[in-house]
Amino acid sequence: MTTKRFSIGYALLLKKQKSFIQDSLVNLAKSRGIDLVKIDTEKPLLDQGPFDCVLHKLYGEEWRKQLQDYLILNPNAIVVDFPEAIERLHNRISMLDVVSEIEELDSDLKDDLRDGETASFGIPKQVVVYEPEKLSNNETASFGEGLDLKFPVIAKPLVADGSAKSHKMLLVFSNEGFEKLKSPTVVQEFVNHGGVIFKVYVVGKYVKCVKRKSLPDIDEEKLDCLGGSLSFSQVSNLTSDERNDDRYYKMLDLEDAAMPPMSLIVNIARGLRKAMKLHLFNFDVIRDTKVGNRYLVIDINYFPGYAKMPGYESVMTDFFWDVLNKKEARLFNCEKEVMKLVDSNGECGEDTESHNVSSA
Repeated sequence: MTTKRFSIGYALLLKKQKSFIQDSLVNLAKSRGIDLVKIDTEKPLLDQGPFDCVLHKLYGEEWRKQLQDYLILNPNAIVVDFPEAIERLHNRISMLDVVSEIEELDSDLKDDLRDGETASFGIPKQVVVYEPEKLSNNETASFGEGLDLKFPVIAKPLVADGSAKSHKMLLVFSNEGFEKLKSPTVVQEFVNHGGVIFKVYVVGKYVKCVKRKSLPDIDEEKLDCLGGSLSFSQVSNLTSDERNDDRYYKMLDLEDAAMPPMSLIVNIARGLRKAMKLHLFNFDVIRDTKVGNRYLVIDINYFPGYAKMPGYESVMTDFFWDVLNKKEARLFNCEKEVMKLVDSNGECGEDTESHNVSSA
């Protein structure tokens, strides 16, 4: 008896192909009966395949129409993920608005936390400024009534489409820092977080949390000496005088940085997954050092660089298998679905048992 083989067509930009479609992934998937096939974006999608699943990270109305037409003629095919769901992450306001939709999970969270754990989550204060250059010459400029935003703030392009421009971010210390900004900008409060950021990767029901170095804390007493703005790449030099201080290095010692409660991370991942109806994404979390047990989601990205995860091949292959065999909750209608945590070796365990994480 011949075992059924599955075909996954992938449509990715060249840079994404090189990082994600590695021989180790292709070979492992093939051993599980799954063939990864490159989609020729120069040809109509309907003329290719047939594919049991289309994996993509392409945008635009023409591509969206091709996917719609393909599903009409191939109703049993699966698309990961739907463009309408991905589009929400192209706007940095709607991107984080989804977090407020899952804050109702807090009541369930209290039951899921282990003994002695207390935690809450949310997002930083933020507002859209459509003409940021007008703030540069107005010392009394307000970011919005009742918002109580104070310097320093982070200025991010409103549009998050993966382009180089969308990644240009500034740390702004005064109104003068807005003078070079022309396009609509998201102004977000800067929260001291101990120089550590937690990056959470979600692959279907699988979750992996790692810690990375981030922007250093800003001493409020030194704000009067700071003005204008600095790009994120320049911020690392901001405290250069303090880098001889052992306390500075201790602050950025990732091994000493405690991981957030994993029940919290899993609850956020599950809530985002259901609210956004996405299978593949990551989100960045920081811990407010003033509060300690308050965690803030500051960014969400679709289809991130999974190849950076140790053992990503087994995680992705398991995900492909679950999707193709209809074990993956494609309709996102499971009231209390089981999420899994992925350890540093790519092995998986139930979230109630395995809390292994990595600082790699």
